Parts: sequence; structure tokens; C-alpha cells
Amino acid sequence: MESKLVDQFHFSSMVSLYASNRWWSGDTVAVVTGANKGIGLAVVKRFAELGLTVVLTAREEERGKKATEKLREEGLDNVRFFALDVSKAASIKTFVSWVETTFGGLDILVNNAGVSFNDIHENSVEFAETVIKTNFHGPKLLTDSLLPLFRLSPSISRILNISSRLGSINKVRNHTIKATLQKERLSEEEIEGVVKMFLEAVKEGRWEREGWPQIWTDYSVSKLALNAYSRVLAKRFEGGRLSVNCFCPGYTQTSMTRGQGTHTPDAAAEVAVSLALLPPHELPTGHFFLGFGPYNQSRL
Repeated sequence: MESKLVDQFHFSSMVSLYASNRWWSGDTVAVVTGANKGIGLAVVKRFAELGLTVVLTAREEERGKKATEKLREEGLDNVRFFALDVSKAASIKTFVSWVETTFGGLDILVNNAGVSFNDIHENSVEFAETVIKTNFHGPKLLTDSLLPLFRLSPSISRILNISSRLGSINKVRNHTIKATLQKERLSEEEIEGVVKMFLEAVKEGRWEREGWPQIWTDYSVSKLALNAYSRVLAKRFEGGRLSVNCFCPGYTQTSMTRGQGTHTPDAAAEVAVSLALLPPHELPTGHFFLGFGPYNQSRL
């Protein structure tokens, strides 16, 4: 993504969009994972500024509490914190129970939590299992667990998965894997099968010659699986009261990129929030959004 695209993106245009298409209220609940820093924290802040009730989650309780306290010091009292480690089923179960007890349900889920152990120009798969568990299995289990709690609110409930263009199907060179993931009636079991194949290839040292993505391979496969799952979920609820989309924020200045990038977390969050808050009559499902306005979007 060229930095000039970010420079030309006028945030003021979003203000008028929000003002003229406000479908939410203070009772609208948005959950954001991995939100004690970076894009996640910026998304929480923007939601809160716009008047939603926001749940900031983070794996490390102390950091999550500090981030929440800082936002409250800025006058954003509509932010709540709850510790959540998406890589642990027990943590997800506890969190889902808390959401149901505290709010009765939710309206928006932003799956932002993610990890990578590679530097910008490295490609190690030493921590492949952790990356897959955090970036794919965790968000999938959390989403599946929260599905019964999405409310029949005045608008369509929304899931926005923060993904990556590295997880695009064209990054896969193995024709068999590509054919599986491009099936019209792709199943969750088939996605799990592809992920299992990758982890087995890593364990046996076969992954480099089997046609998997060549850049940040484990991260790319995790996002490839997340995109595929998003497509399956979107089809399941197509025409219903739940929208499922993915957004690639591009080369953002976060800890994952060691502070390098063409734009700030605030810039990426502004786009993510605008997508999550699209008015019902403009809200798609099963789409992959890339870049800054005007959005480059395609079907998942």
C-alpha cells in the first residue's frame, strides 16, 4: 500500500458519515480482542468516542487494565475491561459467560488479537502452532461461542475479522490446497483439515516444498484459514441478521511490524470502525476489505 493513499484519506468525511447514518446507541455492545495496544486499542477508543459500550479485552490483565484506565482518564467511561486469552478455551468460556451475564448479548465483534514471531524479512515457522492457535483457532472458537449471544438489535449484528492480504488464496502455490479452499461449498472441517496438513508439514520439515505461502508462512496460513472460515460463516448467515467481513489494515506501525509501516494504528482503526458501523442498507457480508477509502473490496 502506498503511503500517499493514507495521506489522502480524509477522516473528516467519516464524521459526516457517522452523523447522518447513526444506527447505534449507548446500549450497543462492541467487543474488541487484543486491545491493550496498537490497532485494537485504537478501535476501542474510536468506538467509545462514538458512544458505544465497548469491551476491551487483553491477554495480560495488568496491561489491559492500564489501557482501560487511560481511556477513562480521557473521559471515555463507556469502556469495560475483561481479561481474555483467545488461545485458551477456558478463558473464552469464562469471557462468554461474563458477556451474557453483564450485557445479555453483544452487537459487534472485532477479532483483532493476533501474533507473529517473525521480523519483517524473516520467515521462521518455529512457533507455528502458537500462531495458528492464536490467529485462527482462538477467533473461531470465540466467534462460535458468541454466536448465540448476537442480538436482534435495530440493526444487523456485525463481525469484523482483522486479517491480512498475506492470507489471500493467490499466495498458495499448492494446487490441491487451493482447490479445496476455493470450493463453493467449503466446510469448516475442510478448513481444519488444511490447517492440520500445514502443521504436520511443519513438524516433518516438508512445508517449504509443498507450496504454502512464502512470506511469514505460519502467519499467512493462519489468516488464510481465518478468511476461509469468515466466508463459510457469512454464507451460513446470508440474508439473516449477522454480517461477517474481513479487513486488512495493511502495513501499520505496530509492535508486530517493529514500529515500521506506512500509517498509524489510529488511521487503520478509523477504517475498521467505519466498516463495522456501516449503515444497514450499505452493509455487505462475506467481503474482504483492503486499504483506505475508497475501499478496495472483494468477495472472500
